[in-house]
Amino acid sequence: MPEPTDFTSRFTSRRGLLFGTAAVGAGALLTGCTSNESKDEPAANDQPAAEDKPGKQVTIGFAGPQADHGWLNAINDNAKSRAKKYSDVTLEITEGSNDTAAQIGQIETLINKKVDVLVVLPADGKALTQVGLKAMRANIPVVNLDRIFNTPQAYRCWIGGDNYGMGLNAGHYIGEKLKGKSNATVIELAGLDNLELTQQRTKGFDDALKNYPNIKKVARQAAEFTVESGQAKMAQLLQAQSKFDALWNHDDDQGVGALRAIEQAGRDDFLMVGGAGALSAFQAIKQDDGVLKATVLYPPTMAASAIDLARALGQGKGVSGMAEFEIPASITLYSAVVDKDNVDQYMSTGFK
Repeated sequence: MPEPTDFTSRFTSRRGLLFGTAAVGAGALLTGCTSNESKDEPAANDQPAAEDKPGKQVTIGFAGPQADHGWLNAINDNAKSRAKKYSDVTLEITEGSNDTAAQIGQIETLINKKVDVLVVLPADGKALTQVGLKAMRANIPVVNLDRIFNTPQAYRCWIGGDNYGMGLNAGHYIGEKLKGKSNATVIELAGLDNLELTQQRTKGFDDALKNYPNIKKVARQAAEFTVESGQAKMAQLLQAQSKFDALWNHDDDQGVGALRAIEQAGRDDFLMVGGAGALSAFQAIKQDDGVLKATVLYPPTMAASAIDLARALGQGKGVSGMAEFEIPASITLYSAVVDKDNVDQYMSTGFK
């Protein structure tokens, strides 16, 4: 799963209301990276804006971890499909590995090939910092995707998700749904507790609930971002909690297992909010015949936007809709809430 960010100067694009309404992501902002005009698009995989004419040829090297999770597989798919939209982009993509030494070797190969720009989602940001520095010192600008290097010197631009914002918006969504209910109770199915991203998601959730004195969190269980762990841990929560009003699950993949446990227990007396933006979650939300009512995005479309940023860097351009001549140093994506009111807009971005 993606790791969190922890630095103070971040460019944040938040063009949407907080509670469950549509938010336009960085994919829309960056579509016309080389244009002087902006044009919104409904999803990152749509065609680039018509006015964004081909420019200088750019070879982009892309290196990510092994796609052993639905979200990571969607990262690769978004990068590949976005690059195909541009006739002036050649994408050199590595196989992907969770072994840091192997990924370092793959990135060094791309450096030796003298690609114009690198897009890197490191398996371990700390461990790969040195190879990011190596690329930058070789005058190959790096777009650091989501899992952040230890120093800004190792990248030209960082783009990624907002783990704290996921928890914050999940908490506010649930809070608004339970606002009129006295003595409401909620439970939380978290991810891996040793990951900072899990801690940030929980902190955001807890901070949001402080705004709703009528709501109390009565239980929390950590799972492992897998279907199996989600089912097992959810079954434990259901056995321990005979009654509650809402559940926040950090991850839609483990949510598949959680929903199995809920169905097996015959429970339908609460609402559930998921996390990340899986296609299965979107479909369940649209069908609206179960407990899952919303999910909070951690959008894999960030990989498409990273390709846009890399292309702009390679062509020496800025970002459409912004006055500056250069792309930002960092972009934090908004964790939009998707429910039945806006699920159709996001359906094409759902990952399997």
